[in-house]
Amino acid sequence: MSGFSLNSEPFTLTRDCTVIMVPQGESVTLPAGQIGYITQALGGSFTVYVEGNLFRVAGDDADALGKEPPPPLELAADASDADVEKLVWDQLRTVFDPEIPINVVELGLVYDVSLGHLDDGQRKVYVKLTLTAPGCGMGDILVDDARTKLEMVPTISEADIDLVFDPPWNHSMMSDAAKLETGML
Repeated sequence: MSGFSLNSEPFTLTRDCTVIMVPQGESVTLPAGQIGYITQALGGSFTVYVEGNLFRVAGDDADALGKEPPPPLELAADASDADVEKLVWDQLRTVFDPEIPINVVELGLVYDVSLGHLDDGQRKVYVKLTLTAPGCGMGDILVDDARTKLEMVPTISEADIDLVFDPPWNHSMMSDAAKLETGML
């Protein structure tokens, strides 16, 4: 991502905000009054361009950018495992690498999803996730983002994300829509 573009939206932080540097994955705090540009707003989080650097702002901090945080998830009280699994996949479609405007499902980074039941009636979800490159600095951030978003699903109290590299990811694993978006079709 090249940073500022004509599509970027200017912002001024309304409060101090903890963000993640892209692609380093380091946590830093941007001060209230900081000026920058929103370059990507996907999946409930934001990528911002500030003084030549990119940062990821979590959806819970949307208010610091003058935006609304994502609404809480809802699930029917009698939801089946199939209903929960559908919501799990929907949540995974909100996980984006801050540098790539395509979600991890469409990129072909999700290798497996399985649900289990815990003794207390809650559910556990297990996900095998990979990265486009093993050395990606955002790997831990993507794993944490996926875990956090899956634990927002009602009835899921535990999300276990296993970062795997076998089989190695390649562009043939992408959906046709993702290939078209990236020019790899």
